[in-house]
Amino acid sequence: MLPSRRERPARVPAALALLLVTAAAGALGACGDSGGLRSAGATPAARSPALLWPDLTPASSPAYDIGEVDNEVVKGVDVPGGDIREVDPVAVVRAEIDAHPDDYEDAGAPYRETARRMADCGPGGVARERGRCPVLRPYYRDLTGDERPEMALGFALLPEKLTAVRVYTAERDRLVRVMSYDDAVSAVELAGRAVIVRSPSEVSGYEYRLQWTWDADQRAMLLTSDEMLRTDGGGRHTGRPSASPSPSRSSSPSASTR
Repeated sequence: MLPSRRERPARVPAALALLLVTAAAGALGACGDSGGLRSAGATPAARSPALLWPDLTPASSPAYDIGEVDNEVVKGVDVPGGDIREVDPVAVVRAEIDAHPDDYEDAGAPYRETARRMADCGPGGVARERGRCPVLRPYYRDLTGDERPEMALGFALLPEKLTAVRVYTAERDRLVRVMSYDDAVSAVELAGRAVIVRSPSEVSGYEYRLQWTWDADQRAMLLTSDEMLRTDGGGRHTGRPSASPSPSRSSSPSASTR
């Protein structure tokens, strides 16, 4: 954030300045004010952070792999002319389904209904039957700073009633996934070069707010903020599934669509 700007003091002619000083002195004398400093009361003492368990051996590696970095080439989907807007979003979702049959195509797969409903998707994600195609409308925004758009794509994970949120970038003629998240989702936003996902909380009147930001060193969008915030709805959200998180239809008016 830029520091606040300070106004420049107005220049006052010397004669007028002398007159003002004389008048101010007379006013102070009339009020019996000595012009000294006055106490504003006691000031709380500053405290440094308290280090707990100083003898605890620092961890050298994470206990669990939570997929902090997502950078994977999507097999079977090309980017014509390097223009990601020419990529069929339905083909992208079908490529993910083909790459993860345990999640989508096996008899006991958690998202088997998503795979079945892909048959209801026409070219570009247009549903042949209203509400049947699980692929949501893609949004395009420069999220990496290279002056070319990335594609933010969402699709329903059924029958679990979750949403998958994905972000893809183009590297020449290759499609590369740089963010992946699955969850029950309240809203998805694009803000600057960040993706923000809001999810319901089991605590009444609160929601989760997660933000991914592009990292040039990792060539991926990293989870840079994970917060629980109070909502205006006061308890409209109930229960957060234990599945890993994902997004829904983005309603950001500044995000461009096809």
